[in-house]
Amino acid sequence: QVQLVEFGGGLVQAGGSLRLSCAVSGRTFSNLAMGWFRQAPGKEREFVAHISRSSGNTYYADSVKGRTTISRDNAKNTVYLQMNSLKPEDTAVYYCAATAQVTYVSDWKAYNYWGQGTQVTVSS
Repeated sequence: QVQLVEFGGGLVQAGGSLRLSCAVSGRTFSNLAMGWFRQAPGKEREFVAHISRSSGNTYYADSVKGRTTISRDNAKNTVYLQMNSLKPEDTAVYYCAATAQVTYVSDWKAYNYWGQGTQVTVSS
């Protein structure tokens, strides 16, 4: 059973930064490609970022590109999402997701395992 647990959400002012973490257990972490998604109230789940198994490839949504960095530490079984210059429109529940077979990195249906989510609220 793969388990993903997110940490690091909270309330921050616009322009501030947050780093989200996602700890993975139950499967060899280095065999999993990882993604971050978010969902705001009344909106569909939205792709944020993806990182390959070896960290060799990263992908970002246009809405966060240049402000966000995804990284992973395979020794700690953890993936991170560093978010800078946060905007009120970044407010959402952020989910960590994992997949053993990478197909479409920005499609939430391509991910098999999900965390419970962590709330990020950006005040103006």
